[in-house]
Amino acid sequence: MPMVTSRDGTRIAYQREGAGPPLILIDAAGHFRANSPLSELADLLIPHFTIYRYDRRGRGDSDDTPPYAPEREVEDLAALIAAAKAPAALYGYSSGGLLALHAAAAGLDVRRLVLLEPPLSVDDDETGKRAFTATLSRLGGAEAVTFFLTSIGVPEQLLSGMRDTPHWNAMVSVAHTLAYDSLLSEATGPTVLARVTTPALVLHSAGSTDDLAEMAATMAGLLPAAEQRGLPGEWHGVPATVLAPVLAEFLCRDAARQ
Repeated sequence: MPMVTSRDGTRIAYQREGAGPPLILIDAAGHFRANSPLSELADLLIPHFTIYRYDRRGRGDSDDTPPYAPEREVEDLAALIAAAKAPAALYGYSSGGLLALHAAAAGLDVRRLVLLEPPLSVDDDETGKRAFTATLSRLGGAEAVTFFLTSIGVPEQLLSGMRDTPHWNAMVSVAHTLAYDSLLSEATGPTVLARVTTPALVLHSAGSTDDLAEMAATMAGLLPAAEQRGLPGEWHGVPATVLAPVLAEFLCRDAARQ
């Protein structure tokens, strides 16, 4: 299993497939390579890019070094980009998109961003955000997963169908990292977005609820160099067969102009 070592000594597991410019796929909260909707997307993009998939710290085959801070995850991405030996594009799904934004804002060698429904909250309820993180940290296991998914608006029909499945059990196995994503959300706001000059494509699913589409629109409006698109899909998700050609077109746009 290939590994990179982050600045704080944490070993991050990754896999590399394909040929072409590097593209790093960043999973959402509770997801990692063995429990991810990004596998099919990676397969479709391999003919066009060198795809890097990795386990975010504390998940799958990657190590964890407390205390958590969003800056440590940015350093994990810096180690992956260094391994790629070229400027990388980043695709972030949900809270993975927030991490991609922090990486670009920190000045990492990121050439383009694609973000699918990154959860952006620009309200002033800092107390509520901290309370949400504290509850996730206090709970754990299935209770933390239930609390997290219910709080972010997963429809009850979807939630009931997830329980006692391999996907559910995998999320439970990394439930402690849900608080990490909550801290990442706390750290993401207009000040961070204003520092992201990297060209970005912000996507939302036509099957999502209005709040997710509004978050995408708000983020696209706050980013200095962003465009927004809606795509056919289900709640908080777009099929890989729909997503892949959109990503490829946007990420290859620079090459097409040369």
